[in-house]
Amino acid sequence: MLNYRSLTAADDATLASIIRTSLEQMHLNLPGTAYSDPELDHLSAYYAREPKKRTYFVALDDAGQVVGGVGVAEFAPIPNCAEIQKLYLSDAVRGKGYSKELMRLAETWSREAGYRQLYLETHSNLQIAIKLYKKLGFTEIERPKEVLHSTMDHFYIKHL
Repeated sequence: MLNYRSLTAADDATLASIIRTSLEQMHLNLPGTAYSDPELDHLSAYYAREPKKRTYFVALDDAGQVVGGVGVAEFAPIPNCAEIQKLYLSDAVRGKGYSKELMRLAETWSREAGYRQLYLETHSNLQIAIKLYKKLGFTEIERPKEVLHSTMDHFYIKHL
């Protein structure tokens, strides 16, 4: 079972490292991905700015060490919609079902926060993630005009 808690400033460096390492492994350490997001080294400050509209959960291993996480934030271009953001895990816990549990956690938080839809964007290099999103009921949509991560090439929505 997944252990998790809210992101704190003490987690920022570890989480930034997990995200960058994951993107490097998938050959996505490119402009137009989370790799070059200006807030990546200070995610706790970003998510703390509007706690009713966004949150980030860190995943913990059995020793209480941060091994990944998932964020949720309002996606203003679509009414009553939240966006799944920065779902990444360290190599040590991949394949253990943590991504699925983090997605369900993000979905529950979004529903309780009043959102009616969930949006996410991903890249064709992330086939395992795409398979999970489809399994969890996400439907592929056309690229929204407001996409910030220009390298992403798959876009999904789920009605809550």
